[in-house]
Amino acid sequence: MNNIIVYCEITDEGHISEVSLELLSKGKKLANELQIKLEAIVAGSNLKDIEKSMYPYGVDTVYKADSSKLFPYSTLPHASVVTKLFKEIQPQIALFGATSIGRDLAPRIASALKCGLTADCTSLEIGNHFENKTQTEYKDLLYQIRPAFGGNIIATIINPDTKPQMATVREGVMKNEIFSTDYAGELVVIDPEQYFDENDFVLEIIERHVESQKINIKNAQIIIAGGYGVGSRDNFKLLYELADALGAQVGASRAAVDAGFVEHERQIGQTGVTVRPKLYIACGISGAVQHRAGMDQSAKIISINNDARAPINMIADYTIIGNITDIIPKMIKYYRKNSK
Repeated sequence: MNNIIVYCEITDEGHISEVSLELLSKGKKLANELQIKLEAIVAGSNLKDIEKSMYPYGVDTVYKADSSKLFPYSTLPHASVVTKLFKEIQPQIALFGATSIGRDLAPRIASALKCGLTADCTSLEIGNHFENKTQTEYKDLLYQIRPAFGGNIIATIINPDTKPQMATVREGVMKNEIFSTDYAGELVVIDPEQYFDENDFVLEIIERHVESQKINIKNAQIIIAGGYGVGSRDNFKLLYELADALGAQVGASRAAVDAGFVEHERQIGQTGVTVRPKLYIACGISGAVQHRAGMDQSAKIISINNDARAPINMIADYTIIGNITDIIPKMIKYYRKNSK
């Protein structure tokens, strides 16, 4: 148990997914702190030279399972490959993206290995723990940090007695950072046929349709986000006008989405997307912890709110107290006049 391993997802274009690269970046930092190896497993089809895009993130070992039976993703064969590999190499920590694939695969592996799993983490740290009941001290545990009880508290969860310590992590929570462009790791090619079970292919994918994403706010540099305080779908039109003037994207809190002001694809927060724009303008957003978890890493935050005591104001760089119907039209007028 001297390694951290990341399950790397493959996009339809044959690349490592963004969330997996983010996990490799975080995994390298954790591995360096623990002075252990960072490893990765990638399973799919036509994966020639895929490892070359992973080594710069500081990956010491890439386990590659290449088979036409592994793409498109299907639960059972992937679960067999990953579970049996984990039994062989016995990782100390295993990380998955909190995607539709990660949320499907990680619980099956945790169940098979009889270990703990924390879902939708927003932070990962290394620390110690002293158990008063047994008078046992645990060192170098993975602190799996996530909002809990509807986002009202931040919980730190540990798995001291089982290995691997497993967690799924939301896309955008960790920074995508190259460790070294010259880093060279080891490739271990595994034969997936030796890992498959006879019942892994009871499901056959006959036809597959993939709809392209129409709204992409994750990579936006400027986001105008509205909350329940915007008041109505009509008032949200002001946010779209301001976004048009600034070349920005429009986002929303869960309360605004639940109220029908805007579509779910624009939701930011614990149950939406995580963003890191250069500028985040929060309009009529109270700032509950589940929303802040998705945007508090923004470079600059401006809050427009008629409540001076709103929690969002505590993390905002600038706060404008007032009604958005008075303030935003003035901003639109100014930017349209002064922008080229």
